Amino acid sequence: MRLNAYLARTGVASRRGADELIKRGRVRVNGVTAGLNTFVEEGDVVDLDGKLLVPQALAYVLLHKPPGVVTTALDPQGRPIVVDLVKHESRVLPVGRLDADTTGALLLTNDGELAHRLAFDLRLVDLLHLVAWVREPSDEALERLAEGIELDDGPTAPAQVRRLAPSRVELSIHEGRKHQVKRMLEAVGHPVTRLHRSRYAGLTTEGVDLGRWRELTDDEVESLRELTRRT
Repeated sequence: MRLNAYLARTGVASRRGADELIKRGRVRVNGVTAGLNTFVEEGDVVDLDGKLLVPQALAYVLLHKPPGVVTTALDPQGRPIVVDLVKHESRVLPVGRLDADTTGALLLTNDGELAHRLAFDLRLVDLLHLVAWVREPSDEALERLAEGIELDDGPTAPAQVRRLAPSRVELSIHEGRKHQVKRMLEAVGHPVTRLHRSRYAGLTTEGVDLGRWRELTDDEVESLRELTRRT
């Protein structure tokens, strides 16, 4: 296992944070200062500033994210963060991110390898959103969304679009650019008033109250692993 993934499993930092700890020379493996390319094998002893590090048990959590909460493990501005909503014995971190005002399904885990695959290969995952419109969208607007929209950072891939109600549509995308759905809707003349992710990688918020969380079942975890084996 790569060292940064091992450190993430111990709960001391995310993978990115672990890289910073390694760069600063604070991590040793078997008494030797480690580098970014260091791998940890069974029986190796890893310490941070002299403190022994032991991996936590793997944990997988689905949070029904409420509005006004930032999808991060640390916010310099002191805003509420999603990890504080999940009182779990293992330190779990969010997979990907939702805007602060967006609600819905958010996966948190300490399985760094799985999280990396899900977050950075969005072809694996349908990101389903429920969107509230200021006014009823035309069929032409929905067709433009389905075909792909030209944004300032390039064209979007075609989206699956379904009208749920006069002022509510569901979009399925395989991309995760910053504020992408909001920008797509603004581009067709329909700014978002509310955005909700109803499903992520087959996981839904059904039965989970806003601001609450639950453990994933063994079958759900296996489904996630199977999803990442398809490529």
